[in-house]
Amino acid sequence: MPSTKPLALVTGVGPGTGASVARRFAEGGYRVAMLARDADRLAALEAEIPDSIACPCDVTDLAALEGVLARVGAPKVVVHNAVGGAFGSFRDIDPSVLQRNFEINTMALMHLARLTTPAMVEAGDGALIVTGNTSAQRGKAFFAGFAPTKAAQRILAESIARDLGPKGVHVAYLIIDAVIDVPWQRERMKDAPDDFFISPASIAGEVFHLAHQPRDAWAFLAEVRPFHEPW
Repeated sequence: MPSTKPLALVTGVGPGTGASVARRFAEGGYRVAMLARDADRLAALEAEIPDSIACPCDVTDLAALEGVLARVGAPKVVVHNAVGGAFGSFRDIDPSVLQRNFEINTMALMHLARLTTPAMVEAGDGALIVTGNTSAQRGKAFFAGFAPTKAAQRILAESIARDLGPKGVHVAYLIIDAVIDVPWQRERMKDAPDDFFISPASIAGEVFHLAHQPRDAWAFLAEVRPFHEPW
């Protein structure tokens, strides 16, 4: 018998934020379609998370995105968490890296919105949540291959929000102003105290909250950071 649970589609399901978002929506009563390029990791998560669906997919491949949606159906919530990043000045970064990051961060959002939100508009309900960071608001010298794509992503999300909000679809952009607590960051910052980091579970909780805000109090731009983070 087909499931009656609503569907959440999450891109960028890695071992940190993406996996935690998938778990949170599963706990909240959703089927969860998990998109990432690592098929083995998705298979392991599918075995762990009830009602989850492993969908190996490169979000820059429009045909692959269309194939996933044909398989899983129309989502009630979409979380675009896939991210392409790079560090270096404009002199150091190969222009192709900037182009690739633009495809992941910005164009994939465009494609996802075009593919998934018409059904939300028809239903008069749904949410599109995008995870971002402070690079969406400022262009530091060493982030030339990354920040321009996140800034474009934020502005695109705002344009989509202004279009879809009056039609009953909530679009929000979550800025994560923190170092995410994943093993490679712990290894890189061995002397940092526990409260220096933000946990993926805390991020996932805020994503879930944004997707379920009451209609009379929708937020577009939200920010999360540890309590002592300077900003």
